[in-house]
Amino acid sequence: MRVRSMAVVAGALALILAAGACTNGTNQVDSRLTVTISVDLPSVGSARETSQDTMDALNLYLKQRNNSAGQYAVRLVRNDTADGTSAWSEAACQKLAAEHVATAGLVAVIGPFNDGCVKAQLPTLNQADAGPLLAVSHASTADGLTADLSGDEARRYFPTGKRSFARVLTSESAHGAAAARFAAGELRLTRCLVLDDGEPTGAAMAASFAETARAAGIEVIGRQSWRRAESSYLRLFSDAWPANPDCVVLAGHFDNNGAQLVRDKVAILGDNTKVALLALDGFAGYPEFLSLRDAAGAYVTFPGRSTAALAAGTGPGATFIADFQAEYGREIRGDFTSYPLYAVAALQVLLAAIEKSDGSRAGVRNVVLDGDGVTVPAADSVLGHEVHVVPATGDVATGDITALRVVDGKLAEIRS
Repeated sequence: MRVRSMAVVAGALALILAAGACTNGTNQVDSRLTVTISVDLPSVGSARETSQDTMDALNLYLKQRNNSAGQYAVRLVRNDTADGTSAWSEAACQKLAAEHVATAGLVAVIGPFNDGCVKAQLPTLNQADAGPLLAVSHASTADGLTADLSGDEARRYFPTGKRSFARVLTSESAHGAAAARFAAGELRLTRCLVLDDGEPTGAAMAASFAETARAAGIEVIGRQSWRRAESSYLRLFSDAWPANPDCVVLAGHFDNNGAQLVRDKVAILGDNTKVALLALDGFAGYPEFLSLRDAAGAYVTFPGRSTAALAAGTGPGATFIADFQAEYGREIRGDFTSYPLYAVAALQVLLAAIEKSDGSRAGVRNVVLDGDGVTVPAADSVLGHEVHVVPATGDVATGDITALRVVDGKLAEIRS
């Protein structure tokens, strides 16, 4: 009898799912069409706790929205980009993308978290049979993801000729430009040596910083790369010393011999109160950097607003952060960019798009990346300002950066 009862229940559930129905939490059948959003996050590595908070934040926000977008019921499904040991691998991300395009009712992806995983997924998502499957990232900043469609890199990601990627976080180049405006306007720097680590992200940020800095009246006295393999950078800074710089900009990763670079900068040009040190993004979050005696007084910028800054404000962001703590009994974790809040911003974009769409993946993509696009007004946005995705590029119209300073071995926020 138990076996037969279970079979009857299973059959009834199958009929409900086939009809696109769901339950609304009161045991009543919800006859609305259900659409699914995948959330692609790593379960291992340094982002593991952030991934958990991201998923918890998304589930809470969707519950507050009654799991709805207009006439559609919405559900979230978390998928893991990790390959067991690392946060992502090309093979794991490509396999996940193939599963996405084969999943009926899946209309969009939030994420992935890592740039490399996004790049691995996009060609498959873009060629889905039912139309390009949209990914809206809360963490990927690579310039090429929103580059001109006529370029070789964009053609790799969007072989159909139609974009299928958008983001709510600022790009590498926009970050570099914002950092330059911060250097000119708030720090009043005038003569900068601009260095990158030779990698694409660092090079893009450095180039954008230099271009914007020149337009803002900063003289770029040098623009070159440091090499990770070098044992000393004393010659690099000695060559710059006659030009009398008042700042050094580092665009790249601390892992690329950043400690030696910082020590040699101070040895030749002086401490960071004499010649300012401005590190872009890739130095944030490294205890080894903060513990360096020669890092004292350095400025650090990173894309996005911090949880602390959003919590200190007013409006939907601060309210939601308080709701999160009440729901889960903990604060949103992470010292820097509030990726969980940016994921909620991505969900806000998608819910607005689903509500205006026909419920298909092509329809959702078209609402975001054709016509006027999607705008989440400031009064609703968890980021504290209007979020508008520019259809022509997929980039967000208004980007955020946060600036901090190294004080007593810690990062003190000075601007967000």
